[in-house]
Amino acid sequence: MKKYLLIILSSATLALAGEYPLKTCVVSGAKLGEMGAPYVFKYEGTEIRLCCSSCKAKFEKDPAKYLAVIAEAAKTQK
Repeated sequence: MKKYLLIILSSATLALAGEYPLKTCVVSGAKLGEMGAPYVFKYEGTEIRLCCSSCKAKFEKDPAKYLAVIAEAAKTQK
């Protein structure tokens, strides 16, 4: 599991060197910017953008799940 998470984190970090790959909150699905400025933070070197700070607690319960979604979106964005 640790190896899988490390691969996801590495992929997401490299892919996010350009534009952020999602237009929606990875947790809630809400369009980023609809509820004001997105809540932006770094998770182990990867920039994460959420619709609001309330989604951060949900993100932290299963970060691998959400990082996988971001990494996949970044791959399709290229």
